[in-house]
Amino acid sequence: MTLKQQLTEDMKAAMKGGDKHALGVIRLMLAAIKQREVDERIELDDAAVLAVLEKMVKQRRDSVSQYEAASREDLAQVERDEIVVIERYLPEKLGEAEILAEIETAKAESGAAGPNDIGKLMGVLKPRLAGKADMGVVSRLVKQSLSN
Repeated sequence: MTLKQQLTEDMKAAMKGGDKHALGVIRLMLAAIKQREVDERIELDDAAVLAVLEKMVKQRRDSVSQYEAASREDLAQVERDEIVVIERYLPEKLGEAEILAEIETAKAESGAAGPNDIGKLMGVLKPRLAGKADMGVVSRLVKQSLSN
């Protein structure tokens, strides 16, 4: 079952179960996926769907920080609740040790040795770790690894 199919099934279950909060968030996710499909005139695969969901989580985290800065805890909590629902569909994040192991494997494969090879190494890692790790953390660890 693809991720889109899973979302559709969960939407039906939320309708039947009366879970209005989850239903609303799932509808937002499906709408974002559909919007990207219409804009690009393509059918999204699971990796692309994960990218859409990751973007939604990032947007909500940004909103939480802005709401907290404006002392609007009520709105920040709504965004946090949405993040919880969206993250149900994202794969478990890799820990720093697992990311470092992937970096070492990619270094061996690509021959990356110094700071000039950051782009080459990120090019190898990005498709492997998309959705599994925060790419900001990966970038920081790559820079550390290549500067040693």
